[in-house]
Amino acid sequence: MLDRLHEHNGLTLHELCEHLDMTRQAVAKHLALLEKARLVVILRHGREKRHYLNPMPIQQIHERWIGKYERQSLQALSELKKGLEERNK
Repeated sequence: MLDRLHEHNGLTLHELCEHLDMTRQAVAKHLALLEKARLVVILRHGREKRHYLNPMPIQQIHERWIGKYERQSLQALSELKKGLEERNK
């Protein structure tokens, strides 16, 4: 669902259901959980409810957790490269 909203932001429940092998009720339950986790924002346009991806929590997770490991991996690769270059001289 998040990938679909990333591709086409602002979809209705009906539009989301068209491309998923899930019942409408299951999609609605998933959307409710995603909204509670602040990953999806729901805005009303007339009688329609449109669902929008909220990338901020994902960015915060990346900065807080993934970024730490990414920096360590890049530093380790840099040190490995330097060590191999020195060894080959």
